Amino acid sequence: MKCPFCGEDSTKVIDSRPADDNCSIRRRRECEECGKRFTTYEKVETIPLIIIKKDKVREAYDRSKIESGVVKACQKRPISVDEIEKCIDRIETKVFNLEQKEVESPVIGEIVMDELKALDQVAYVRFASVYREFKDVNTFMDELKKLLN
Repeated sequence: MKCPFCGEDSTKVIDSRPADDNCSIRRRRECEECGKRFTTYEKVETIPLIIIKKDKVREAYDRSKIESGVVKACQKRPISVDEIEKCIDRIETKVFNLEQKEVESPVIGEIVMDELKALDQVAYVRFASVYREFKDVNTFMDELKKLLN
């Protein structure tokens, strides 16, 4: 494992334990060159998941895309990094529990919105406004009315 600080590939594991989700192993590592410590997570490799985008282009599943959308939606909200990470883990678990080799991106978008709605309503509306491509204030207001009812 390469050190993220100095790039040296001589690191050692100093602690291993199950992660909070019990589906991965958290490893604390130390670089033998610079002495800095960092954390890695080890997960079971799953079958490659292909995402079918709205324009029918297929691409490999990329967790960082979900992370990016959720983090942007949660910006400046009173939501801890831990809560955001757990939300992303729940989204990913639901996606993989579909047990499909290919999943359409709107299915993932709906899962993300369901999780954000439960986490924070403002984050949910932010994500929905981009995901559903709100064209005007009326569309935005319609979504807010649904949320309030």
